[in-house]
Amino acid sequence: MTPAAIAMLIAALLGPLTPIASQDHHARAFMATSEGETFATVRAGCAGCDWGEHGRESVALKVTLDGRYSQHLQLVRGEATVDYHIALGRVGKGLHHLTLDRDPALTASGAGPATIDVPEITFYTPGQSGDYTALSMAPILYARENTVGKFTDLPLLMWYEVVPTAHGRQFRYSVIFSNEDGGTQTDRLMATWGRTTDIEFVYGVEVDGADRVVAEEFQGPGHEVPAFTGTHEGRHPLLWVSTDNNMVSDTGRTTIRYAPMPVAFDLTDQAREAVMDANPWTYAIAAVEMRREGKLAEEPPPGINKIPDPRRFVFVEACGTVGNAALAISVASRRSSGGDLAWSASDRGLPQYRITRDGCFTIATPLPAGTHASDVRAIRVNAFARPAETGGAAVSTDSVHVMRINKVFMLDERFLPGPSILRWEGPASIRAGGDPLEVTIP
Repeated sequence: MTPAAIAMLIAALLGPLTPIASQDHHARAFMATSEGETFATVRAGCAGCDWGEHGRESVALKVTLDGRYSQHLQLVRGEATVDYHIALGRVGKGLHHLTLDRDPALTASGAGPATIDVPEITFYTPGQSGDYTALSMAPILYARENTVGKFTDLPLLMWYEVVPTAHGRQFRYSVIFSNEDGGTQTDRLMATWGRTTDIEFVYGVEVDGADRVVAEEFQGPGHEVPAFTGTHEGRHPLLWVSTDNNMVSDTGRTTIRYAPMPVAFDLTDQAREAVMDANPWTYAIAAVEMRREGKLAEEPPPGINKIPDPRRFVFVEACGTVGNAALAISVASRRSSGGDLAWSASDRGLPQYRITRDGCFTIATPLPAGTHASDVRAIRVNAFARPAETGGAAVSTDSVHVMRINKVFMLDERFLPGPSILRWEGPASIRAGGDPLEVTIP
């Protein structure tokens, strides 16, 4: 090997000593010392970009590895230079070449130049990395056909949970989408899920003690969970988002795809929205997408698929057992020391806007305009008899058992979650139709 070739090999192995960002194009060589799963940290931003503004939403980067298409990366977080973590899949030992290029066809017409750098390449190898099995089986997600180039319902991040099984363990992968074009109306989403993002389980794989695959499944249209019989790339299943409420299929026609690096997350005694709390920028992306799509209004009545400004909402995460009953949470606020309390109920007086599931959950309810987190004085949990599914008389007078209130917060001016103002530990039981649980805020 010539001295020049040796120098090139060392440079590829170590990477640039000083990261050098480039505009609209970035290329990097890297050396894999053994076969394994590879991930890249892409540090990028785009001038003049704003996910909430028509024509300036985002720059799309086309990612190519060793001359082959890998995925697209949508720069959704505006002008700020931030880190995006993507999966590059399994690579063999040796020298590899990664390129990222602006894709004009999928980029907003008014978006400025993108600043791109790849400061870190990470490797996970069999038998040496504890997360290898989960990372090697993470799905690759193809875009829903009617979202390509539309800046809507974008998969923002992926996480996985590990569940013990009789044969070994199951890895369960879920995705947070920026929105949900079909399915639940926006105001009901806030009342019963505390968000306007769409969070969906997409794929599960069970392995035995030797990490051999026992079974695979995915969440298909109609929330059915059939066996996965589709194609793999390496050990990664290929999934196509196929419905307007972001269910997936194991076959499809689109070629644009995404591969965010999945992160492990333990949701013990937490709602799924805790993953958003750990990635607060997801709240901001969802909020400005609502604004761009005309789903925000001054004082919208329930049922018209619009909500007030998300910064007016109080978000409450709690855990409990509902059984055959239902619950709603009311928030008391006062804008002056001598004023009366104003109570705002998450169900807005509608039975279908109540919580009817056990476990941990998040609700969000709007407060009067101009109210701040410091004005919140108390939380009430009310229990209700659950209506019959056919719309008849109430069918249950079960009690609701509240175990804890994990957090209560509002969004700041940038649509980011502020600090929690309350944590409460139970338990407490509330009879349907009886006196509520009331917790005051110091």
